[in-house]
Amino acid sequence: MNKRTLIILISITSAVLVIFIFCSILFTRKSKETQSIITDDSSEEISLEAEKDFLEEGNSQNLQKEPETEIRVTYHVQQPMSSLSRLSRLSGMGVNVNEIDPINFKNPDLDILREMGADQYLISYFTGEKFYDNADYDRALTEYTAALNRNPQFTEAFISRGKTWMKKREYSRAIEDYTRAIRLENNRAELYNYRGFARFERGEINTAIEDFSRAISINRNYIDAFINRSNAYYHLGDFLKVIDDCDQIIRLEPSNAIIWNRRGSAWYRREDDDKAIRDFTEAIRIRTDYAVAWYNRGNAWYNKGDFEKALTDLNRCLTINPSYTAAYICRGNILQHLGRQESASADYAAAQRLERGR
Repeated sequence: MNKRTLIILISITSAVLVIFIFCSILFTRKSKETQSIITDDSSEEISLEAEKDFLEEGNSQNLQKEPETEIRVTYHVQQPMSSLSRLSRLSGMGVNVNEIDPINFKNPDLDILREMGADQYLISYFTGEKFYDNADYDRALTEYTAALNRNPQFTEAFISRGKTWMKKREYSRAIEDYTRAIRLENNRAELYNYRGFARFERGEINTAIEDFSRAISINRNYIDAFINRSNAYYHLGDFLKVIDDCDQIIRLEPSNAIIWNRRGSAWYRREDDDKAIRDFTEAIRIRTDYAVAWYNRGNAWYNKGDFEKALTDLNRCLTINPSYTAAYICRGNILQHLGRQESASADYAAAQRLERGR
């Protein structure tokens, strides 16, 4: 083997390793950075503002919203392997990148990447990822920008910089980066979902819905986009569309308790207590400690005039979460209606103490 052949083989091996590590990280980061609605979010559940003056008996109570963090955005959705071939000169050497089998490289050694001859924009990108993981968002931004200065066609750097702007609540800048990523790869459904999320956070609900809809048109089974769009429709008060989207989500992910609760809430807003109760019951079956669903079903029973069932559900709700202000108010109203004034007064007092303690 002559010297020229040896140099070529070494070059090919180094390039394969660079691609190998980059693909691996895209795989392993898929589940790392997720804003998801299927976490244990009971401590973050936010109720609609309770009435300051206790409601008259017979009036319906406010249902509880899902947490504001329920928007689902999974960052670093893996690209097709073929799209990574542009990251090196491998395509000109006859190397098939589809044969690369990524394994667990969550923390690449940047010094080794440099020794292997990795392009500087990749070094900057991975450095930014490390800063992001350590919540050092300003330095992460610096590195992502450096990567983009060296390679303005690097979609993943726009995505990472966009998510970093989101962490800093710089929604306009995040939207700008996601838009630039879309210009580069307009067939990636997740990019529209990311931008829709940023637009939603900025209060642009209609344009957010347009982005979520675009994501769904690209991927008809894109559950994150359905979840986000149903949430946006709920905020607009378009409850029939909420129900339609929840139907699709339940088809794809039948064990999602929060979506059963959301559809139940939409049925309730449509004044169909029976369908609302059915959906709240399924949410409870899936997740027995789901205080919001217990509260909502109790509220629906109350609206139907079945006070004993309502009390049972509200008692369960308060067992799970003794700090649930709205449940004390609702239970107090029922107890007052049943003539149990002393118990009602105790619940109202508990609600007032919780309000003062906020």
